[in-house]
Amino acid sequence: MDFQYEKNRIFALNEAEQLVAEITFPETGPGEVTIDRTFVDDSLRGQGVAGKLVEEACKEIKKQNKKMAVTCSYAAKWLEQHDGYDDLIRS
Repeated sequence: MDFQYEKNRIFALNEAEQLVAEITFPETGPGEVTIDRTFVDDSLRGQGVAGKLVEEACKEIKKQNKKMAVTCSYAAKWLEQHDGYDDLIRS
């Protein structure tokens, strides 16, 4: 899957240019973002796309040297199950 990157957003479109996957992490303070939404179209469910979105968002947040909060329930659960991202979580 080819993700497209915008400021505080990673997404994918299908062949018809329809949104099929997205994660958003808007700035919520100086040096801080909040992962607030993960969306995956039903046609892609069960393929690990949501997890890949969270992973890519974490890479972008780290690259920007920012901290993150998480209000998206999927992203919060994913982060609980994957090590190596604690340094990004706002304390």
